[in-house]
Amino acid sequence: MWFVDHAEVSVKAGDGGRGCTAFAQPPYTRYPSADGGDGGDGGDVILIADPNIATLLDFHFRHEFKADAGRHGGGNQKSGKRGEDLVIRVPVGTLLREAGTDAVLQDLTRPEQRVVVAKGGRGGMGNAARVASAQGARRKRKHSPPVRPRTLDATPGTAGEQRRVILELKLIADVGIIGCPNAGKSSLLARISTARPKIGAYPFTTRYPVLGVVEVKGRGAFVACDIPGLIEGAHAGKGLGIQFLRHIERTRVLLHLVDAAAVDGRDPVDACRQVNAELAAYSRTLSKKPQLVVANKLDLPQAREHLTALRRAMGQPVYEVSAATGEGVPELLEAVWHQLQEAKQGLAEATASDTDD
Repeated sequence: MWFVDHAEVSVKAGDGGRGCTAFAQPPYTRYPSADGGDGGDGGDVILIADPNIATLLDFHFRHEFKADAGRHGGGNQKSGKRGEDLVIRVPVGTLLREAGTDAVLQDLTRPEQRVVVAKGGRGGMGNAARVASAQGARRKRKHSPPVRPRTLDATPGTAGEQRRVILELKLIADVGIIGCPNAGKSSLLARISTARPKIGAYPFTTRYPVLGVVEVKGRGAFVACDIPGLIEGAHAGKGLGIQFLRHIERTRVLLHLVDAAAVDGRDPVDACRQVNAELAAYSRTLSKKPQLVVANKLDLPQAREHLTALRRAMGQPVYEVSAATGEGVPELLEAVWHQLQEAKQGLAEATASDTDD
């Protein structure tokens, strides 16, 4: 499976149809009358957030999208048909930006949320409508010359909007699981949820974010996201994790998983500080998110040797678990649930305060 979370595409709304210049001369009339119909409006390009789509893979192969043009007007005052809208479905969590300026156009965070990204052109006026408009204006003015239908031609339709936009997917999850490669993030997600990420004892086993629904007994459920491992220099483009940190920008709580057994020879304290430094280098917002430090691999005897130093260095509680055996996992989930409720309460209070202001 390919996980694509960034794409740049060109969208073009439909052009408006041309108005028609036509004349009709009913029986027993001296002069012909304008009889051309209006052109139809062009179709819009619409983006809709679809919960059944998980990636921007479709946009990896197709980069141009165009809506139908409006049909031209006809004689006997027949109006042209409106062009069909082009509906493009994207994953929930897609951020829409203007290419070149990077301005945010829309953030599609709700299922079935929609945005018109390019507006169709307006259909041109037929000469019948132009004559009727001119006659209405003449009646409002005194001493204006008579309207001559043959001097008023139909108008062309206007062009539909065209723009290049950037689609940026940010997965929507409650909890983001971060850490160095081989810390056991995928193993923990597989332990606590129904997700089945790839698990292996080599760097960058996880090559794209994986979502899993976690059930907390007697409480409820939340969505967790496993992010590829972060290494030193990730903010400068090294490794894989930096490509996907945008997916935890929406999360409320971070689970910072540490290999307490130092299986790869990486000191747990140094590993923790390194990951936090990369978060701060990428985004101050990420570095300030509530974070639970989790010491993993407690099933290995050497893991407990590092716990005291890890607690002292972090200055906060360190949750001890084993993703392999499940030891300590229920207590961790309980702590995560309480932290989520506190984060939600803080968000609600902040929202209420902004509303009062």
